[in-house]
Amino acid sequence: MSEGAVRCGFVELVLVSHTNAGKTSLARTLLGQDIGEVRDAPHVTDVAERHVLLRTAAGDELRLWDTPGFGDSARLVQRLQQSDNPIGWLVREVWDRYRDRPLWCTQQAVRAARTSADIVLYLANAAESPRDAGYLHAEAKILQWLGKPVLVLLNQTGPPRPRADEQAEVEVWRAQFAALGLASEVLPLDAFARCWVQEGSLLAAVAARVIREKAPVIERLRAQWTDENVARFGACMRALSNPLAVAAHDSEAIDERAESVGTRVMVRLGLKRDAGARERAMAALAERVDAGAREATAKVIALNGLDAGSTETVLRRVQEQYASRDPIPEGRAALFGGILTGALTGLKADLAAGGLTMGAGALIGGVLGGLGGAGVARGLNRFTGVERASLYWPDDFLDGLLRAEVLRYLAVAHYGRGRGRYVDSEAPSFWFDTVQSEVSARTESLHSIWKGARSGVKVDNTAHLVEQELRALSASVLARLYPDDVSPALSQRLQRPRDPKADDSEPVSIPA
Repeated sequence: MSEGAVRCGFVELVLVSHTNAGKTSLARTLLGQDIGEVRDAPHVTDVAERHVLLRTAAGDELRLWDTPGFGDSARLVQRLQQSDNPIGWLVREVWDRYRDRPLWCTQQAVRAARTSADIVLYLANAAESPRDAGYLHAEAKILQWLGKPVLVLLNQTGPPRPRADEQAEVEVWRAQFAALGLASEVLPLDAFARCWVQEGSLLAAVAARVIREKAPVIERLRAQWTDENVARFGACMRALSNPLAVAAHDSEAIDERAESVGTRVMVRLGLKRDAGARERAMAALAERVDAGAREATAKVIALNGLDAGSTETVLRRVQEQYASRDPIPEGRAALFGGILTGALTGLKADLAAGGLTMGAGALIGGVLGGLGGAGVARGLNRFTGVERASLYWPDDFLDGLLRAEVLRYLAVAHYGRGRGRYVDSEAPSFWFDTVQSEVSARTESLHSIWKGARSGVKVDNTAHLVEQELRALSASVLARLYPDDVSPALSQRLQRPRDPKADDSEPVSIPA
């Protein structure tokens, strides 16, 4: 690399792997763009393609090269070992170029990587055992021939797993590469189910391996990455906190249709029931919560540069994984009677199954005590001389709503742009337990916020308090799920409260 290139601030990453290991899918996820073609076939990428992964205002660039896969690795090794003699040149440029185009393209990409790459990213297919991958021996020789620092990335790892299971797999791959004479750091980075914080660990590993002259460049790029992702995280928390604040303030008057004042008083005192009025109020509240959840999820998806059509997928994932975690008796579900029409078609069935969801899949959260029975009694104001009583959401429901917001955020944060068999599987059960633990630890402060909302605190003030709780909770969850990827400094920045008087138009860089 020339001195001029160093001064320009370029860091070149070259992505290589055996054919059909998912390089283009991972490139899509890292770039936030649907580049290239993704399908289950060898040699889908036949030429090296360069993309800008990160760019600073000063002009520094982190470049990512997507290359053709290593097909016949053994023959490729032979070609590379002979590439510096006249016969090798003749075979490559005459025979391979016209008779074996994939092999020729791969040779060209590997030779270019040897010339210009700062770091080689070798993508390993974690869906197979490294001991069963017969091509690894030859491809380790290719990586050695390149003479560049190598980072091994594990792709197709499946849905997120507990850290201990993930680390065990990493150690198996690290040991295998060490046995092949290639000492390398191994990082899990799945194209379909990675979390964005894992990309920070990749950048840290790159920073530890670039030449000294490029150390300032990669540090500026890492700072840019951190600034962009902290801003995006804050914008997501803000989007999710607004409907929570609105739900905490929301109430619905029970429209009593009894003919006499005496009958209405008896209804409010519990001496007479008007189930229809209560159901109408419930339906109105539920519809507003459902709309708020959908709108917030759509905003978070847009902030993360995903397609608008991803909203239903994210909502469905969370619903399918968690809708039945908090059992609710059938009797309580039956209290909703015949109100479930239109957007609320699935609500009664979900309640009967044991969870509470709205519409086609926006998880509202288990009600931990329910909206039926005592849950409805807590939500119904006692008659105190006002003309009409009202329903509002009880504290435990709002706790569940907040929990659901965090689970939906996790689903978006793990949403890779690659398409494959793991695309619908980023909602493991241990997420729920982690989030629930963090919510339980904040019960006192949360209930204080909900109480304040019902006591006349302004909605904007409630939203700011909810945002602070949501930021702290979500940052703690990420740190627990990814302790090696979320540094104390990053966690502190994620939790840092926003100044409520500051301009709300915080800039967020969205992938193109």
